[in-house]
Amino acid sequence: MKILLAALTSSFMLVGCTPRIEVAAPKEPITINMNVKIEHEIIIKADKDVEELLETRSDLF
Repeated sequence: MKILLAALTSSFMLVGCTPRIEVAAPKEPITINMNVKIEHEIIIKADKDVEELLETRSDLF
């Protein structure tokens, strides 16, 4: 009887010591700070004829 009682007591103690993992969402939102600098450059190469046309007809653009 004492052995049975000791076995039950020790089994209950071991069950209480099992590891438990919880996955929970954070209370505050996740913020991601990104400092991004985007630079672009557009290069247009035109022939001399087109350049002359643009100089004479400034109303095209």
